[in-house]
Amino acid sequence: MATTIIDDCINCGACEDECPNSAISMGDDIFVIDPNLCTECVGHHEEQMCAAACPPEACVQDPERTETEETLFARAQKIHPGRSLTLSTDTSHFRAKAS
Repeated sequence: MATTIIDDCINCGACEDECPNSAISMGDDIFVIDPNLCTECVGHHEEQMCAAACPPEACVQDPERTETEETLFARAQKIHPGRSLTLSTDTSHFRAKAS
């Protein structure tokens, strides 16, 4: 699923700076995430960076947009054609780290 920003957003901008896809911008009242650019940081980080950076925890999963790791990774590759992206426990929250 793509991530969305709920009304708890305090417009601090912390999430915008963390997005590897430039999917976050200021909307009319709060920051918004373009779901066509959101990859949940798959291919880049082990967690969703916007959610990790958000003080009021306003970056949440969009229940209306469920997407697989494969879909999100394909989007990341399309957005960043010149980058060598990989899937691992360090680049996808879908993959569990070994204990």
